[in-house]
Amino acid sequence: MNELRNLPPISTERSTQIHPKAVVDPRAELNQGVIVGPGAVVGPEVKIGSNTWIGPNVVLDGRLTLGAQNRVFPGACLGQEPQDLKYRGAPTEVVIGDGNTIRECVTINRATNEGELTRIGNHNLLMAYCHLGHNCVLGDGIVMSNAIQVAGHVVIEDRAVIGGCLGIHQFVHIGSLAMVGGMTRVDRDVPPFCLVEGHPGRIRSLNRVGLHRSGLEQSKDGVEMQQLQEVWSVLFRSDNVIAEGLRQAKERTLMASSQHLCEFIEASIQKGRRGPMPSTPLNR
Repeated sequence: MNELRNLPPISTERSTQIHPKAVVDPRAELNQGVIVGPGAVVGPEVKIGSNTWIGPNVVLDGRLTLGAQNRVFPGACLGQEPQDLKYRGAPTEVVIGDGNTIRECVTINRATNEGELTRIGNHNLLMAYCHLGHNCVLGDGIVMSNAIQVAGHVVIEDRAVIGGCLGIHQFVHIGSLAMVGGMTRVDRDVPPFCLVEGHPGRIRSLNRVGLHRSGLEQSKDGVEMQQLQEVWSVLFRSDNVIAEGLRQAKERTLMASSQHLCEFIEASIQKGRRGPMPSTPLNR
């Protein structure tokens, strides 16, 4: 039993191990090297990729696909019905990629309507007590701290970092390499590369730590980072309205990061979207 609690080394040669106190439906699909700990429950429509570790008392239910080399810690519940009053029993899905770490008591709900899914990419870390609502889409390399409550239809792009003990409103879009401070109220879109925090949340600056770690500061002799800072200032530190800031920013030839920032803002201000989080006033 102690061996099953420890995280096993990744190996393509070990056989599947199911603890005698686990309940695994014979119709579930478990690939080579899967380990299922005591008290875990695996439903009939679950597919688990190779060398994935399922810890004690995990519940995997519904149409759920887990990729390879994931680690799911005790008490997590993945693939269960959405907490949505509109749900009428459609056979919706949760699809989770490879190399994710899903810590204790995380819940991930499947989508609401037929043909829809909740999707999580690769190499993400979801710390204890996070909740992902129906129809959420997460990219790769995301870090979510403890006790983050994510409502339905939220999109989080690659390598975002979300601080703990906060809620994210439905339909919010968080851009790549964004940093959200702990206990921030996230009720609007968070543009890529930005640092936001507060209650209500406000854009404070570029996420310089994240950008440095990504290597963007060093790329192209720092020219791309310099342009990103200039475009960010036009959008969030000038007296322009967003539409005018976008027009001015796009007068130049934009590099990849600045182009992504502008395209994100353009999408965010479209009809039916929540719009970007406001920035800190200039006099602060």
